[in-house]
Amino acid sequence: MAPVLLDGDVRAWLVLGYLENRDVASRSTQFSRDPRTWHGWKSGEIDATTSPLVPMIGWRPDCVCADGEEHQRLRGAVTAGLSQFDQRGIRRHITRFAHQLVDDFCETGKAELVGQFTEHLPMLVLTHLLGMPDEYGPKLVHAARDLFKGTETSLASNAYVLETLDQLVVAKRALPGQDIASVLMAHPAGLTDEEVQHHLRLILLAGYETTANLMSNVLRMVVTDPRFRGSLAGGQMTLPEAVEQVLWDEPPLMVCPGRWATGDTSLGGQEIKAGDMLLLGLAAGNVDQVVRPDPSTRVHHNRAHLSFSAGAHECPGQDIGRVIADTGIDILLTRLPDISLAVPKEELTWRSSTWSRHLTSLPVKFASRSPEAHDVLTPLPAAPLPSSSIPTASQWPVSERELSHPTEPRTSWRARLRRLLRRR
Repeated sequence: MAPVLLDGDVRAWLVLGYLENRDVASRSTQFSRDPRTWHGWKSGEIDATTSPLVPMIGWRPDCVCADGEEHQRLRGAVTAGLSQFDQRGIRRHITRFAHQLVDDFCETGKAELVGQFTEHLPMLVLTHLLGMPDEYGPKLVHAARDLFKGTETSLASNAYVLETLDQLVVAKRALPGQDIASVLMAHPAGLTDEEVQHHLRLILLAGYETTANLMSNVLRMVVTDPRFRGSLAGGQMTLPEAVEQVLWDEPPLMVCPGRWATGDTSLGGQEIKAGDMLLLGLAAGNVDQVVRPDPSTRVHHNRAHLSFSAGAHECPGQDIGRVIADTGIDILLTRLPDISLAVPKEELTWRSSTWSRHLTSLPVKFASRSPEAHDVLTPLPAAPLPSSSIPTASQWPVSERELSHPTEPRTSWRARLRRLLRRR
């Protein structure tokens, strides 16, 4: 345990030990997830209207900020939304987007993988799963990165994300589909529109940041560590195992906010007072000598790391993050097997915030190749609507046909085939 100061000299405890991290994450009665427990709101230690910490530590109506039965109610809806997609179905969308991104730069013989691949693939997949148009991805990438950096514009970026998701909620109330937003709305837990909006924010931001960083870190190891790449090429380590090794060595989220002590207690030799803020040191816990006496020993078969937290609040979308990373990286390396670092590895730089360490760029080179044509998957049709429920153009960019013929039945491919055969 270590006392730390966050932006604006806000006091907190950073949990460093592996066992201590698991203890804090698992004891919700002693260490609440509800930030309203924190004494800093009343003491004036933070200005809730201006502090860049608020998007990360402020209260929201989502399962991350809830305990007990309320957490179970909200978490159940999130789990249902995420579990509706099997991995094979998700891989089809990842494959499409990954090929599109590679096609954009494969002819040039060079690329900057962070800006052209790892930052965009997770957002494209997540916006699609949430039920949003693909074109929203680039702006959300910028807003998400800014929010996690904790800059003076974090509050504005957070507001942009919420406004965008509010439009999605309005649109999906009128025109539901087979997506996470629609499942959250229809779940028996009875989420309000505000709860749906904030859970979409949670899925989008947490899933994006962790997956983008994970992919960047794996690809960095591929092009900078001959032993790592040799193990992959020689079959001693599969790609999913390589991802797991990186999750141990460099978690995509280094520090996880936050827990708040519900009463006085002691932890790691320190006296914790009621209302104190605790931050989970995921990266520190992963290299604790209690569980890793020799950090150089490979642990790619082991999923006991803290990279997705632990306890009741362990990340419910971690398997989606893994499949995005596995599939996206596999496609990139299959398409560009001769990929190599274009600059000395000493020139690589990182941008750090309270919560994560982000590789700023990963320049690579390879033999020029022609783009490959891949089928574009169309989303499944939405359920027909009564005319009173048709969304306006300002609510969401629906097609002209859906606006003018919302209840017109769609002809199945079987019926079209039968008609064609009868003509012949």
